Amino acid sequence: MAPVAVVIIIAVIQFVVIAWLVGRARHQYGIKAPATTGHEVFERWFRVQQNTLELLIVFIPAISLFALYVNPNWAAWIGLVYVAGRIVYTRAYVADPARRSLGFGLSMAPILVLLAGALIGAVRAMLETSPAA
Repeated sequence: MAPVAVVIIIAVIQFVVIAWLVGRARHQYGIKAPATTGHEVFERWFRVQQNTLELLIVFIPAISLFALYVNPNWAAWIGLVYVAGRIVYTRAYVADPARRSLGFGLSMAPILVLLAGALIGAVRAMLETSPAA
């Protein structure tokens, strides 16, 4: 499970860095808290942060359960695709939100694979341990 823990930590650090960049943009563009609008570039950074948070709360249980029921090494590699996808998404969204699709796909596809694998693995484990009828 250590490779999965490393990927989860990287993903959380990535989120912390994005949050810091949002704070920097808030200062740079003079957006006083609690405002979340006011300058287009700040709003892009803020949306990146929110979207990353929205996916992170699905990614962490998905990678953990996939690792538990399928394979921790595969989970880690798939998780690294998610992390790379968040980088692609962030760069594209801040530059031009219309170009975010590739990064979003590289973030969402790994999550869907992890969820599907975790579900299949958990159901298999459940069926293997249930008494025969």
